[in-house]
Parts: sequence; C-alpha cells; structure tokens
Amino acid sequence: MIRLVERKHIDVEKYDACIQNAQQSNIFAFSWYLDIVADNWSVFVLEDYEAVMPVTWRRKYLIKYVYQPLWTLQLGIFSTENIDENEFLIELFDEFKYTDLRMNSKNAFTMFQDNCLDRYLQYLTLDLDDATIFKNYKSDRKKDLRRAKKADLTEKWNDNPANLIQLFKENIGKKAKGITEKDYGNLLKLMQTCIERRVGELLSIYDSDNKLVASGFFLKDVDRVSILVSSTDFKNRKNGANTFLIDRAIFKYRNGFKEFGFGGSSISSIAKYFNSFGAKTETYQQLKKNNLPKFIRFFKK
Repeated sequence: MIRLVERKHIDVEKYDACIQNAQQSNIFAFSWYLDIVADNWSVFVLEDYEAVMPVTWRRKYLIKYVYQPLWTLQLGIFSTENIDENEFLIELFDEFKYTDLRMNSKNAFTMFQDNCLDRYLQYLTLDLDDATIFKNYKSDRKKDLRRAKKADLTEKWNDNPANLIQLFKENIGKKAKGITEKDYGNLLKLMQTCIERRVGELLSIYDSDNKLVASGFFLKDVDRVSILVSSTDFKNRKNGANTFLIDRAIFKYRNGFKEFGFGGSSISSIAKYFNSFGAKTETYQQLKKNNLPKFIRFFKK
C-alpha cells in the first residue's frame, strides 16, 4: 500500500535510511536537504518505508502543485528492492493536478510515457589514471588550461560561500529569471549545512590581482561528486577560469569517487562543453502533467 505522508508525520529515521540504502540513493532526497530547499514537501511511502517518493509542492489559488526546487538536480522514487515504480505515478497524478518534477536516472516507467520528457546530464568516469583523464580532454579545454597558467590563476578551497553567491548574482543571476533572495538564502544555508556535514566543498579561482574569477560548490555523494552551482566572471572569459575550476576539482576528487557529475544540461552548447572533458551522457526523465481545468490560468509562482 502506498500512502501520502505529510512532512510533520514522516518517520525521519526510516525515511533517511531508505534514501541511504536505496538503489537510486542521492543526496538531494535526504530530509535535511529538502527541509532547506523546498517550500513544502511530503512523501509517498510504500508499506513501512520500503520505497519512498518525496514530493516538493507549493500552493496557489488553493491548488497544490508539484515543482522542482532550485538547487536540486534529481528526486524521484527510491527503493531498497525492485518495485513497480508506475504505482507511485498513479498515486502522484491522482493527488496533484499539476506536476513538474525531475526523476533520477535509475527510475524507469512503462506507463505515462506521454508525461515523461528525456533530460540529460553529463558525468566523467574517474577510475582512470591522471594522464588518461587529461588525454581525453578536447583541444579547447587544454588551450583553456594554458590560458589559465599564463594568467597565473590560483585555486582556493574552503572560501566563503557568500563570495560564490555574489559572483553568481552579478553574472548568471542577471540572466536567469525567477531567482529570488529567498532562493539565494536557501543556497547559502544549503552550502553551510553541506560543509558542516562534510558532504560539500567550495572551490574559488582568483587571478593575479586577487580578484575572484570563478567559483563552484561540489556535492559529495557516495560514489559521485557533482557540481551543485558554479559561476564565472563574464567580463573575464578569456582566461580559462571555468575550465581551470573544473579541472582542479576533477583531479582533487579522482581518488575518492567513481564519477564526477557536471550538474547536467540538456542545452546543447553547455552539454558540448561538459562533454569536451571526456564526459559521458546519462538520461533521466522529467515528469510533466497538467490536469487543471482549462479555465484556470496557472503560474508556477
């Protein structure tokens, strides 16, 4: 039996144990993570937490709808054993009339294919020696690293997370729509919490004038370390700073993790850039379903 459990009634110990031991385990689904990034969240629970599906939601015009929180790459269904994942979607679409949610790459559905959109993320296998990893870089990435050396860029680990947020605001944030001060506040709290839990690290890149030119925050999961958020100074794009940032992170984490995740993008130009590090592409699905009455004009915020 699958039932929907409100956040205040979740058995957090059992829920987090299911996430930890699930075949699809990832850091985004833990209760402490969702408590930071989600406005509200509940969870569909199979039996005694044998499988769970966290659902992040908001309310507008008295209607509850499912949305993907910022700073969260994938959610979906998590189970310790093989189950029929379609059953969770039946419950989800029955309970919520509007859904826009990214599943994880290990979920697979035979039903509701019209509501499943393929999305892509890029990752790099790290069980290679240093020379092979570098050899697999495309020529443009190697050129960037030469530029970074010429510009005398330096790496600084454990920088202040607020510096990354300010750099992001002044560059990507000016082009991205819909990011609020609350979202930035959530990001700061999230980075601080991840650092305290030793599941996140910050890398900053400075130029010879000690100016911040790139910065990124990396999440450390069981086998994969991933870029959560990063930014460069758009006024200094010819110094190879972003490539230098990613390169330094790859070689730092090579011995501790099996994979390096680039955060993922279905935008061809960004995906091409990530793939130029020798990355592979992984597919996951985004659920989109709108069963609202036609006379209701629906806005996400």
